[in-house]
Amino acid sequence: MVKINKAVFPVAGMGTRFLPVTKANPKEMLPIVDKPLIQYAVEEAIEAGIKEMIFVTSSAKRAIEDHFDKNYELESELEKKGKSELLDLVRSVVPAGVSCAYVRQPEALGLGHAVLCAKPLVGNEPFAVILADDLIDGGNRGAMRQMAQLFVQHQCSLLGVEDVAAADTDKYGIVKATAMDERLSKVERVVEKPKPAVAPSTLAVVGRYILTPSIFGLLESTERGAGGEIQLTDAIEALLRQEQVLAYRFAGKRYDCGSKLGYLKATVEYALKHPEVNADFREYLTENFC
Repeated sequence: MVKINKAVFPVAGMGTRFLPVTKANPKEMLPIVDKPLIQYAVEEAIEAGIKEMIFVTSSAKRAIEDHFDKNYELESELEKKGKSELLDLVRSVVPAGVSCAYVRQPEALGLGHAVLCAKPLVGNEPFAVILADDLIDGGNRGAMRQMAQLFVQHQCSLLGVEDVAAADTDKYGIVKATAMDERLSKVERVVEKPKPAVAPSTLAVVGRYILTPSIFGLLESTERGAGGEIQLTDAIEALLRQEQVLAYRFAGKRYDCGSKLGYLKATVEYALKHPEVNADFREYLTENFC
């Protein structure tokens, strides 16, 4: 049975909702306590058994490449000062056996176009897509690990979904699906950002995909859709006419870190369980806000 070996991280977006901090810093490098969002995403992929990380970047995202590159000067300084724990921490950002590759998205033409840019590096095999903006706390089993295990069983494209408020359907790709069990459904339609009055459901696609390589040919022929962009959901809608696509309600809590409020919620909740600061931070919150 085919397994998922590659993950694509579309990180070329401008992060306008976080200006001015994203004027010179990639939004994916915003920290949740002491790790950037993109590192949480990569760690989720690694937990799922994925070894090849493919980043679709832009000219303004060099900090992401630097973060996952080796820093000889820093490592030498830490080693010289005997700071072995920090040295191990820095070296663990990219564990042994994991590789990183980068490809540029020359124009801001949407998520579908970003995924298409990864085609030369993905090749003719199924792959994961992870959006770092959607930070998902899956506990002992991350969302992508759950989906990768399902892929081994079903060998078809999978969309990570969750129910959203009816008023928010115009912020997501929304699926119409027939339930197969409590968490898994067969997708019948996918609509990009429908108004609440015409949305086929409240089941939203949220930042986790496993896609077969058939998606690339469909993306190449997909015309610009909502927002003048090449929408991944439009290509998935076309894929439905060729192959089975499943929607999976992952177990875990999602934080929309593409929004200021979601980012702040994630920062607070991750700090409350961080082994170094959780007790003092909880005490601070209790004394000042409770």
